[in-house]
Amino acid sequence: MSELRRDLGFWGAVSIVIGTVIGSGIFLVPKTAILKVGSPEMVFFVWVFGGFLTLAGALTYSELSSALPEAGGEYVYLREAYGPFFGFLYGWTQLWVAKSGSIATLATGFFYYLANFFPAMEQTIATIPIPLGADGGPLEVRSGQLWAMGVILILAGVNYAGVKFGGGVQVGVTVIKVALIAGIIVVGLGAGVGQTAHFSSSIPAFPGGLSGFFGALVAILWAYDGWNNVSMVSSEIKNPERNLPRSLFLGTMAVMAIYLLANAAYFYVLPADAVAQSDRVAAEMMRRISGPSGAAVVSIAAMISIFAALNGSILTGSRVPYAMARDGLFFRGIAKVHPKWATPSGSILLLSGWSALLVLSGRYDQLFTYVIFASWILYGMAAASVVVLRIKRPDLPRPYRTVGYPIMPVLFVLVALLLIGYTLKDSPRESIMGLALISLGIPFYFYWKRQKSRPQ
Repeated sequence: MSELRRDLGFWGAVSIVIGTVIGSGIFLVPKTAILKVGSPEMVFFVWVFGGFLTLAGALTYSELSSALPEAGGEYVYLREAYGPFFGFLYGWTQLWVAKSGSIATLATGFFYYLANFFPAMEQTIATIPIPLGADGGPLEVRSGQLWAMGVILILAGVNYAGVKFGGGVQVGVTVIKVALIAGIIVVGLGAGVGQTAHFSSSIPAFPGGLSGFFGALVAILWAYDGWNNVSMVSSEIKNPERNLPRSLFLGTMAVMAIYLLANAAYFYVLPADAVAQSDRVAAEMMRRISGPSGAAVVSIAAMISIFAALNGSILTGSRVPYAMARDGLFFRGIAKVHPKWATPSGSILLLSGWSALLVLSGRYDQLFTYVIFASWILYGMAAASVVVLRIKRPDLPRPYRTVGYPIMPVLFVLVALLLIGYTLKDSPRESIMGLALISLGIPFYFYWKRQKSRPQ
């Protein structure tokens, strides 16, 4: 049987961390954040809090990924810590809800920016009478959504053709997008049209308090989402015991710095009320500096950024159904590795096809709430597994041990619980849909478990 190959080096791993984290959130999330907390100072506080929370998760995952460098990431950690049932629920949720929803959300952000050049893409071309649209209304389909689905399927083809090829695309596109974002930051901070007084501005009405804080944190954690993706391709990274912890730390710190500098540029040029009114804050900033041509540059940068995040998400996320199938807990065909390209070809096609369908399911803000709720249940359990495995398997070789253990993983788990509780209270419809999809996996687990136990 063909096997996956270790063709990804250190910079390929770093580009997966940076490239999958920095997607559409850096361009779209500031509006949501300012509407929840009211002032730039609080927006920066939530960005820093979310960044350090992400770093705590990355440091925790560094121990897990170096000790268990197998395809599947959290699927493997949960399987080893809690047993195959919880590993399966993770993989099930990742395929049908979390990773596929994340890919769909990124593709939706892609079409938002493409619509700057082709406004007709935002027009509704069909209305389907099923209650999956905004606020439970009929589902509206826009032409831009069809283009977004096409981008997903193109990148499925890129990753089908080999991890080395997909990883090379990831490195190249990540370098381009970081350079473009750096250019936008430099222009924003150095153009001379901003005012430091904007950092003290505010909007007149906002939720504030814990409700506002967690509302902003949900959006900001969506912008940070993806830091864990590199662990899913652990079995294809060279020298994983060394390269995985280094890439997680370096990539997370780089993303945090880029986000803070980008927000500094936004709020230097724009007052709080202008950010609150702008769906595309970076484009509005550049429009004030250099007119329509500046906004067009931001739209191109955003699409390249989202393209890299989409590529990295498909590359990494497809390894989870593959790992489940290898353990006999999913369709056997999904465990096959392409004899020429050494990729989990069936898993790539399944994840990409389902993600493309999810593009039709909702708006950007609905999608990221739906994704964050399901994702953070899994992240909390995975972070807790570092403690469980220290007790359950003390003899497991650990080339890297979590800095600040057990404070880092415990802090991460506690905030994850608070975030899950807030999201369930504030967005019950999206949360309940996520829980229902997780629960649907239970009978399938027992079905595949029985199939596995039967003589072949």
